[in-house]
Amino acid sequence: MSAQTVQSKMEKTWSQALKQEFGQPYYLELQAFLKEERESFSIYPPSSLIFRAFVLTPFPEVKVVILGQDPYHGVGQAHGLSFSVEQGVPLPPSLKNIFKELHTDLGIPLPPQGDLSGWACQGVFLLNATLSVRHKSPGSHQKRGWETFTDATIKTLSDQREHLVFMLWGNFARAKKALIDTEKHLVLEAPHPSPFSAYTGFFGSRHFSKANAYLQTHHNDSVDWSALPK
Repeated sequence: MSAQTVQSKMEKTWSQALKQEFGQPYYLELQAFLKEERESFSIYPPSSLIFRAFVLTPFPEVKVVILGQDPYHGVGQAHGLSFSVEQGVPLPPSLKNIFKELHTDLGIPLPPQGDLSGWACQGVFLLNATLSVRHKSPGSHQKRGWETFTDATIKTLSDQREHLVFMLWGNFARAKKALIDTEKHLVLEAPHPSPFSAYTGFFGSRHFSKANAYLQTHHNDSVDWSALPK
């Protein structure tokens, strides 16, 4: 996939903000790797959806960043938004726990569907650190260049925007705090929402209400976290 093709798959404000990345050697090597992978394996999400977070949440409209690690690696799950799944797909355990905390924090009823595009369209940037994965092979596309690209994405947001909320869940995400100017932005940290760690501090973190309180203070705005498929 050429740099021009990549940029055409992103919303134009993101293409402009990240234009310096597309010609870098690491990025060209990443695209060559992905081309080879697709010739031999099923890769998720489909190439048309890899940059969906960058399409639904334009750069100037980002208010909240929720950072994931890998896309889901099962058939029909990943669609380019961290933690989100297509409508009709059973809820993964981590997403169930996110919804439980949302219910406890804001009283929002537990939704039966896991499509978070309603958040993305309000400025919640649902970014995975690695934007693709091989079928049933978690971590298979790590350390191939995606992390360099998404680190640049996080730093660009930190440098060029003000008063964003970064939700960093789990040790992997929390390590990205070094990329964020904490004088300009709110960083909320908690354990990962997976069943293995949610009870050690994710539950009760109240990140959703804290984010809205911060946004209302600095932007006179908030996120309607109930905007999910019924």
